[in-house]
Amino acid sequence: METPDDLLAAACAATGLADFGPGSFREGFERLVRSLREEARLNARGEAAIGQLVVGLLSQRLQIEDWYRRHPEIDEVAVTAPLVGLGLPRTGSTALSFLLAEDPNARSLRRWEASQPCPPPSTVVGRDPRVAHDEAEVEELAHRAPRRGALVPAAAGGPMECQGLMALDFKAHYFQAFAHLPSYSTWLLHEADLTSTYEYELRTLKLLQWGFPGIPWRLKCPTHLLFLDQFDQVFPDARFVMTHRDPTEVMVSVADVYAEVAKSFGDEIDRPYLGALNVEHWSVGMQRALAFRDRNNDDRFYDIDFRAMQRDPIGEVRGLYAWLGEPVTAAFATGMHRWWERNAATREHTVHPEPATFGLDLDRIRPLFADYTARAAAWTAR
Repeated sequence: METPDDLLAAACAATGLADFGPGSFREGFERLVRSLREEARLNARGEAAIGQLVVGLLSQRLQIEDWYRRHPEIDEVAVTAPLVGLGLPRTGSTALSFLLAEDPNARSLRRWEASQPCPPPSTVVGRDPRVAHDEAEVEELAHRAPRRGALVPAAAGGPMECQGLMALDFKAHYFQAFAHLPSYSTWLLHEADLTSTYEYELRTLKLLQWGFPGIPWRLKCPTHLLFLDQFDQVFPDARFVMTHRDPTEVMVSVADVYAEVAKSFGDEIDRPYLGALNVEHWSVGMQRALAFRDRNNDDRFYDIDFRAMQRDPIGEVRGLYAWLGEPVTAAFATGMHRWWERNAATREHTVHPEPATFGLDLDRIRPLFADYTARAAAWTAR
């Protein structure tokens, strides 16, 4: 892995630009690169891919700042009352995000926008070339890593988590799924302040929305669970839809996803480390989320149980929209039914390894989530 200075220079050379905007990204960037250089167990392909990812993120920052320099009116765009999906990973939130993306009166973060927000979509005439690139990438991933695709379904043009936008500030959970980054992961969980991360996410959302009618955003990212206080500072009018599932099922599933992703970038996969990493991050995150809800924020949440979502997904979305006070139009309902039927027809049954593969003892995990489990049962008792 190249040095921070080399990576910054590479982004400048690739774009012909030099202004990275607010310097808040540098601490996360430098910590990430140090961890990649000293701790990651990347193979040659992984080192090249992660290096390209980092330069790409820096390049997007440069382009975002250039658009703002030339069009300061972008900052006047209002991002109002987004609906944000969160909860433990592997709780049905991805399926929910795809259903919500069928609403013609709302706006999701599309996969190609999350990875390449520039140029602003409103400035592109005709079919955006990023769409074709996205389609090719999804097809290539399905061919190269079919099990990863089964674990984390992706669709060209479909909704995407906020991870890519958070990564523009170099404080994002998804880096630790790519490589062994213990010092970065510890810093992210216990020391990092993500206020600047969400400020830059808002800056990017404004750019993506610029030139389009102001319809509400539908965002989604489990990581927000860990940093709700900082998220709330930047998006104080956000409302949340929280999905719920037995945490013991979640920990095995998410550790399996991390291992599958890491296989694309390295040859040494420490599965017990991945198990412990996820138990620590999500147990701490859930404690923070419970505390946030207890600070007079409970009425900003709508709760959906994983099993209820499997039984009646459209009914659950109708309940959510009744809570929002928004209509489920005929076009929206038709789109949801179409997506769910197509997904059900192509969805592959996935079998996860035994918990011991990841060093997980389910009897030791349950007490860490006992408060959450009790609260979730009450929240979803409808």
